[in-house]
Amino acid sequence: MNADEPTGRRLLVSLTLHFLLLAALAISSRPAAAQTCEKLTDLTLANTTIMSAQTVAAGAFTPPTGSAAPFKELPAFCRVTGVIKPTTDSNIRFEVWMPSTGWNGKFQGIGNGGFAGTITQTALAAAVARGYAAASTDTGHTTTDASWALGHPEKIVDYGHRAIHEMTEKAKSIVSAFYGNGPKRSYFASCSNGGRQALMEAQRYPNDYDGLIAGAPANYFTHILTGFAWNLQATLNDPASYVPASKLKAVETAALAACDARDGMTDGVIDDPTKCSFDPSVLLCKGADSDACLTEKQIVALKKIYAGPRTSSGEQIIPGFVPGAETGPGGWVAWITGAGSNKGLQFFFASQTFANMIYNDPAWDFKTFNLDRDSKLADEKLASSLNATDPNLKDFKARGGKLAEEPHDQPWGGRAMAVSDPDGFKITLSRD
Repeated sequence: MNADEPTGRRLLVSLTLHFLLLAALAISSRPAAAQTCEKLTDLTLANTTIMSAQTVAAGAFTPPTGSAAPFKELPAFCRVTGVIKPTTDSNIRFEVWMPSTGWNGKFQGIGNGGFAGTITQTALAAAVARGYAAASTDTGHTTTDASWALGHPEKIVDYGHRAIHEMTEKAKSIVSAFYGNGPKRSYFASCSNGGRQALMEAQRYPNDYDGLIAGAPANYFTHILTGFAWNLQATLNDPASYVPASKLKAVETAALAACDARDGMTDGVIDDPTKCSFDPSVLLCKGADSDACLTEKQIVALKKIYAGPRTSSGEQIIPGFVPGAETGPGGWVAWITGAGSNKGLQFFFASQTFANMIYNDPAWDFKTFNLDRDSKLADEKLASSLNATDPNLKDFKARGGKLAEEPHDQPWGGRAMAVSDPDGFKITLSRD
């Protein structure tokens, strides 16, 4: 009995140490204590000021503008507002909304269309209604044109990619502080400029999100905007070249007649518009001008738009529009021809970009645009900040990230109305 006593003591000591180790591990693995919503104003984050943190009762949120209807069915949530200043010229406003109860353990980043400039509270509400914690940012400015960019290169970088990344990092820290643990999964889904933002995240900040949806991504920003300027010159440099909206139905009908049946079915849809060799010359007016025909100058303008811009050395800057979807919502009237005093969205985006981001001249006139010179200048000044064209997604793939493109039939991407290359997104991802 006494001979076994040292062995027994050693066993007891070993078991005791093992128990204490397990207890220590259990304590260290517990989530940090959750904080109340209002206490989040005390949170210290790099280059960040938490402006407010307030619990919003169920159905009680009232937006600063617009209808309150989208918010009436919302559960109670914690609303945090803040400002991030990674540079002295940065002023990135953001909001984080988190369900007070019933959080699904996930985080959703909200993207921006166009030139951004707003925090999208309706999207935040939709995310919270599904149990997500979510964040949105204005990307560093408060106007929806590009006047904010004039003389502010750091704000262009914020808009280009930095603001979404900063918002994401800070929002995750706030979520972790509020719930006592961070999100198990993080997702980002947006389209147009938001699709470009999604690709920027995958390419530059692969650890930010587990899943990304890049809808109709305007990822080749400088070339898309160069294409917009090219189209403006095709239709507006000479008033006689302008194709009015009233003629678009005749153009679309002729394109369908030329290419609809190529797939063996006449159904009002061109199966592959990139293989449609429609020649608008078939609509040349034989007599008086009317909505059923085109003048010679209008035909030349359409051929330029379908062909897309090509430099004097033969480089295709961006493929042109494909035929067969000239009418309909979001079509050529909205983007190319405009209507009345509205010159269309291409005029807005091209003139704003070249005036405020490239030439730093608010009086810039699209009629001075020169394809060879200005396509090069756009790349020199903006490509590094705004183009999401890096095909190397190895880091994102290695950490298990998932990326999906959601094509839209819109003038910046998608099949039927591509100003950007309809296959450009796939090409970007397939290159090593």
